[in-house]
Amino acid sequence: MNKASFAAIGIQEDLVARLSEFGITDPSPVQEQTIPLLLEGRDVLAASQTGTGKTLAYLLPLIQGINPEHRVVQKVVLAPTQELAMQILREAERYGAHRGIKAMGLIGGAAIKRQIDKLREHPQLVVGTPGRVRELIGLRKLKMHEVSTIIIDEADQMFQLSGAGEVAKIVSSALRTRQLVMLSATIGPETQALAAREMKNPAEVGIDPGVMTAQSLEHHYVVAEERNKIDMLRRVIRHYNPQRAIVFVNATEDIAEVEAKLNHLGLTAAAIYGDADKVTRSNVLTRFRDGKFRVLVASDVAARGLDIENLTLVVSFDPAFDSEHYVHRAGRTGRMGRRGLSVSIVTEQQTFIMRKFARELNITLEEKEMVAGKVMAADEARSPLGGGERGRGESATPRKEGAAPRSGKPPVRTSAVQADAAIKPALPRQGQAGTAAGGEVRREGHHGTGPAAGGRGGAAPAGKPRGSSAEREKNRKNKGAPKWLKNKTPRGDGQ
Repeated sequence: MNKASFAAIGIQEDLVARLSEFGITDPSPVQEQTIPLLLEGRDVLAASQTGTGKTLAYLLPLIQGINPEHRVVQKVVLAPTQELAMQILREAERYGAHRGIKAMGLIGGAAIKRQIDKLREHPQLVVGTPGRVRELIGLRKLKMHEVSTIIIDEADQMFQLSGAGEVAKIVSSALRTRQLVMLSATIGPETQALAAREMKNPAEVGIDPGVMTAQSLEHHYVVAEERNKIDMLRRVIRHYNPQRAIVFVNATEDIAEVEAKLNHLGLTAAAIYGDADKVTRSNVLTRFRDGKFRVLVASDVAARGLDIENLTLVVSFDPAFDSEHYVHRAGRTGRMGRRGLSVSIVTEQQTFIMRKFARELNITLEEKEMVAGKVMAADEARSPLGGGERGRGESATPRKEGAAPRSGKPPVRTSAVQADAAIKPALPRQGQAGTAAGGEVRREGHHGTGPAAGGRGGAAPAGKPRGSSAEREKNRKNKGAPKWLKNKTPRGDGQ
C-alpha cells in the first residue's frame, strides 16, 4: 500500500513546505489517521506509542484552523508538565509563525502578572498546564468563549498530576460546540470516563493497541546489588557510549547523589527536579540539548514528555513504578521510527518486575550481563562457554576458590565441574601443589611437606616419608609463618 503524503490527508501547501524544511516528508501512522479526523472537526480519543508524532498530529490541524486576523484565543492545548508545554509551544511557533499566528505559554512557576500582561496581546493559541490555565480562567483573564478546540496531551498523566476535576472545569468553560481531543500512550479509566461524558461521538484512534511501545525500541535489564548500582550505571553508559542519555531515579532525594557520583566518575551530568523553578529547569534542558553535558538525571515528573534529539539511551536507575511509567520512560528514545534502547538496573529481588512489564506490555525485556567489556544475554554469559556462573555485575574471569571477590561480595557457589574448570588452568604455575592421589585438587598457599601440602585428609605424595611426630608438630606450629622464620636456626643447636 502506498504511503499517504501530508497534502493527501489535507495539510495545506505552506505547512507541507515548512515540514520539509525540517526533514519531515511523510506522515507517521498516528498522523495519517488523526489529522483528517481533526480537520473534519471530530472529537478524537487517540492512543499511540510515545514518540510516534502525536504532537504534530494535532498541531498541524490546529494551526491550519486558526484565523490569524481574529485576535482572540481560539485553540487551547493542555499538557501535564512545564517542559512538555514549552516543547509544544516551540513546535507551534516553528510551524505557525510564518502565518502570523501568535502562540503563548501559560505554565505554573512563571510570574502570573507577566502572563496576564501578555494575554492582552491577544494570542490565538495558548499552551499551558492545567493549574495555571484554570487559575487565569478563574481570574477572568483568559477568555474561553471563542475557544473552538481543546487538546489534552498525555491525558493519563494529566489526571494523575492534576486530577480530572481541573481538566473538566477547563473543558466546561469553553463553547459547548467545541472540539475535544485527548491523546496518550495509555488510556486509563479517568480518560475514558471524561471522554464518555464530554465527547460527542468520538473517533477512536489506536496504533496497534496490543503494543504500547515503539517497535524500534530494544528493552534490556541488568542485575546488580544495591551497593553496586552506580558502578553498573557507569558501565552501561560507557559501553553504549551514547551522545546523550537520560537516567530516571525514583526518589527525588537520590537524584543529587546520582548526579554527583556520575560527575565524579567523569560522566558529565546535570539534574532536573519536578519542584525546581521554570528558569532553572529550562536552562538545564537547553544545556542538555546543546550538548553541554552528557547525562540528564531526572524523576518521572520532570522528564515527562521530553523530546530530545539524538537521544539513544534511557536508563532506569530504579525500576519504573508500573508499566505505564515504563512506557513513558522508554518513549523518550526510539522516537519517530529511530532506534533506541531502554535499560533498567534492578536487584535480584526486583527481577519479577521486569517479567511483569514484559507480560503487560507484550514486549521482549531481556536480561543482559556485562562480561569483559561486552554485553551478553544472561543465559549465554552463565554457560561454560560464556564464562561460567558468576556474581551479578562481576567480570567472568575465574578466581581461586575461596578468594574474596573484587566487589567485596561473598564468593558465588559453583558446581564441582565449574570449580574444577576454574582451578585447572592455574595448576601449571611454578610452586603450586598438584593433584592428590585421591583426585582432590590441592589448595595454594601451603608450605612444607606432609598433609598440610596435600590438603586435609589427602594421601601423602608417593615416595615422600611422612616424618616423625615431632617434625609434624613443628610443621603444624609453623603453618602460615614467613619462610625466613621457618628456616631460622634455633639458638643452642650449635650449627
